[in-house]
Amino acid sequence: MSGKITTHVLDISTGRPAVNVVIELWRMKETNQLEKVKESRTNDDGRVTKPLLEDNEMQVGTYQIQFHVGDYYRENNLNQDPQFLEVVPVQFLVSNEREHYHVPLLIAPGGYSTYRGS
Repeated sequence: MSGKITTHVLDISTGRPAVNVVIELWRMKETNQLEKVKESRTNDDGRVTKPLLEDNEMQVGTYQIQFHVGDYYRENNLNQDPQFLEVVPVQFLVSNEREHYHVPLLIAPGGYSTYRGS
């Protein structure tokens, strides 16, 4: 079994997938600085089309996914007054490069939730 990192974004305020959300994957270097690994956007189902990392790209370490939800709300005229969320960072540990790490994000204008999915 080969490992991978996947994600999806659901907008629970509309009950729909969050389309066209910019997602950046970052890896923590030994110097505790973040290094950008990949950037993607969610599709019509709120998912990235390909895993953010997979197979030989997977390494044990600390990762952060940055979800650019502020742009999503502005582009879809879902603005709130005042705007609260801009970028949601989710930092997690990959302890086994052969496992599947699914990191979904549930968003609403005033908050978010995440968990390790399957």
